[in-house]
Amino acid sequence: MAITTRESILKVLRSFNPWWSNGAVNPALVRDYKRFAYYEAMKRLSDSEIRRSVVLTGTRRVGKTTIEYQMIDALLRDGVSPQQILFVSLDHPILKLAGLDEVLDCYHENIYANRDVYYFFDEVQYAADWAGWLKTIYDMYPETKVVATGSASPALVKGSKESGAGRWSVIQVPTLSFYEYCALIGLPDLELDSKLKPSNLLNLTQQQRGHIMSKLSAVQNHFVRYLQVGGFPELALASNDTFAEQIMREDVVDKVLKRDLPALYNIRNATELERIFLYLCNVSSEIITIDSITKELNGVSRQTVQNYIDYLESANLIYLSYPISMGAKKVLKARPKVYIADAAIRNAVLMDSDILTNAEEMGKMVETAVYKHVAAFYYQSATSVGYYRGGRKNKEIDIVVDYPHISNIMVEVKYRESAEIPDDDAIIELCDEAASAIIVTKKADDFGEHTAPSGKKLLRIPAFAFLYLLGHAEKNGYKGKE
Repeated sequence: MAITTRESILKVLRSFNPWWSNGAVNPALVRDYKRFAYYEAMKRLSDSEIRRSVVLTGTRRVGKTTIEYQMIDALLRDGVSPQQILFVSLDHPILKLAGLDEVLDCYHENIYANRDVYYFFDEVQYAADWAGWLKTIYDMYPETKVVATGSASPALVKGSKESGAGRWSVIQVPTLSFYEYCALIGLPDLELDSKLKPSNLLNLTQQQRGHIMSKLSAVQNHFVRYLQVGGFPELALASNDTFAEQIMREDVVDKVLKRDLPALYNIRNATELERIFLYLCNVSSEIITIDSITKELNGVSRQTVQNYIDYLESANLIYLSYPISMGAKKVLKARPKVYIADAAIRNAVLMDSDILTNAEEMGKMVETAVYKHVAAFYYQSATSVGYYRGGRKNKEIDIVVDYPHISNIMVEVKYRESAEIPDDDAIIELCDEAASAIIVTKKADDFGEHTAPSGKKLLRIPAFAFLYLLGHAEKNGYKGKE
């Protein structure tokens, strides 16, 4: 008996699309809180002048599928016929075996014959020749609109540059920002000025800054839990943090390392992949070299290390930060820093109960969170986010936002009790070459101006406040909104 009969395909499709019979998305699948990526995706989908398919990319459990259900719910509420909306999970075994062509034929033969439809494809990278299919749909059926999700971003980005050039837009869905986390768990809005962003604080008096920091103190006590489990919507809402970390290891890490990546890249030895990821968790926020990893993990070849780092980046489990030049200063040769995609993933993998009381480990966690926020904030701009290391003393600036033909933004993370900045520190020496320079501190009262010997003003701001204000600025103008 054939497994992928039209009857079996239709049965699976009906289970995925209950709105065909009841006209609504299951309320349990549509959360009230919406990620910033939802608004960006809806803006692209509804644009009547520039037609684009939308591809959402990010690691497991960041809410990509929830965003699709929220979009479907919005379309239904706007009066789109339920039969015109098709949701397909391409990770389902029957649908994978059948192939996308047969799935779509079955839908149009049995549910809706015309092509003025909305296709929602979940985990699109599991479909054979998915890029070719998206291209065909775009070219052949101009009345059809497509939203897809995927966990292997370089594959999706590569496809967008080849088959998808001018056809679809890739929207990254990072783990929750601190601002989104606070909103998701139900903290009241702080009623900050909609135009407020971190760099604005230098234009205010210390009294005005103090008033803002007083408001921000309402979220300070939630910062440590955010670092522990807060990057993933479902886990952020869990009542048991230990269980949430276990789920994170199982669903976010184990399934990606033991199932998703081996299937996508034909990896025969998943144990080596796990060893490399564990090593990277230990050195998050540090500069890495392939040779040093090869030496540390005796028995793993240099090419394997390079390939597996590429795969981990493709699965959105790590960020790679590369050197950026500052003016005429020479930089370190192109050795990347590595950051785990979310501090909570690092905690879940290392399972070290002393992390929160270890100043060095907390520094790594906070720098990891700061880099993630900055990279997510600027990814749509024509910028790169890296680090600087060079000069006569080979000193480092943790994070540099590189604006082509415009002064850079520099961020130095000093998450410790006494965050002193000596005059020969790299961020002080180079601050005149940057549009703004920010020192991220630990203590709630460690904020205000820091004046360099040149007279340039740098901003000191606690980590929780800096991250919250970045998310606040993102909400109020840097991405799509309702």
